[in-house]
Amino acid sequence: MNVLITGGAGFIGSHLAERCLREGWRVAILDDLSTGAFANIAHLKGKPGFSYNIGSVFNEPLTAELVDCADVVFHLAAAVGVKLIVDNPVRTIETNVHGTEVVLRCAAKKGKQVLLASTSEVYGKSTRLPFRENDDLVLGSTDIARWSYAASKALDEWLALAHWRECASPVTVLRFFNTVGPRQTGQYGMVVPTFVKQALNGDPLTVHGTGEQRRCFSYVGDVVEALVRLVGTPEAVGEVINIGNDREISINELAVLVKEITGSSSAIKHISYDEAYGPAFEDMFRRVPCIEKLERLIQYRPTTSIETIVRRVVDHEWMKQPALAFAARA
Repeated sequence: MNVLITGGAGFIGSHLAERCLREGWRVAILDDLSTGAFANIAHLKGKPGFSYNIGSVFNEPLTAELVDCADVVFHLAAAVGVKLIVDNPVRTIETNVHGTEVVLRCAAKKGKQVLLASTSEVYGKSTRLPFRENDDLVLGSTDIARWSYAASKALDEWLALAHWRECASPVTVLRFFNTVGPRQTGQYGMVVPTFVKQALNGDPLTVHGTGEQRRCFSYVGDVVEALVRLVGTPEAVGEVINIGNDREISINELAVLVKEITGSSSAIKHISYDEAYGPAFEDMFRRVPCIEKLERLIQYRPTTSIETIVRRVVDHEWMKQPALAFAARA
């Protein structure tokens, strides 16, 4: 099978590329490296069946050519991370909406299967837990920048499902819940790599707000396993599917866990949301997925524990910079 991964040099995309190659599939990647990194896929260069293109999904002739050669498209290219979203709302909206529009249009012309990456952010401020795929979406005001990401991804979902209903294009919408693992950067506000890097450097672990907000973290290996299984599941076409681990942990507990695993003497420092992201930032207290549909469709659920996830992120950072292990314990 021929697979195209947009955003394939990103954190999730690079792990997905590895998994698809192990399946014996041919993998093409399209990435403009705006948030991805060539280092994530450098080890794949020269492997049989692997190719990459440095370019944007906005380049419709290039995207169309790559889609034409694919049997299935994993559309992961998107603006990601709370910090990027708050700092660059125009880029967020244009990347998410226009990029998805191009990919879906190219795929629809040839009837190609698309698995579209969405996000738990679309549930917004809903307090109905666990989040189910057919729940109402509760978004904040348009004058608060963070909701531009949720709104843009919700529009992506509507567009994808419109292609399914109107044109019978085989699409599946995937709502990711805090995917974590090696190669993820904290540059755009992701909390686990940020805490790990701070701990290894001996810097304070910066917790936003009270730290009592609770999240569910999913190991990237579990997520890409689910993606590969969904490709071969006809019943997933036309569906919206949560993908995540449903075990909760508070951000305060996460900070303590990172300190324990790294052996770091770093302090834990609480800062306000205003200090971290500017005024009028809104956050949600809990975000828990219902993963009954995922388990029913593919008889699989993400189960890797947060303790194991953190250890693997720490091990990855130590391999990159072994001197950090000594700094953490100084």
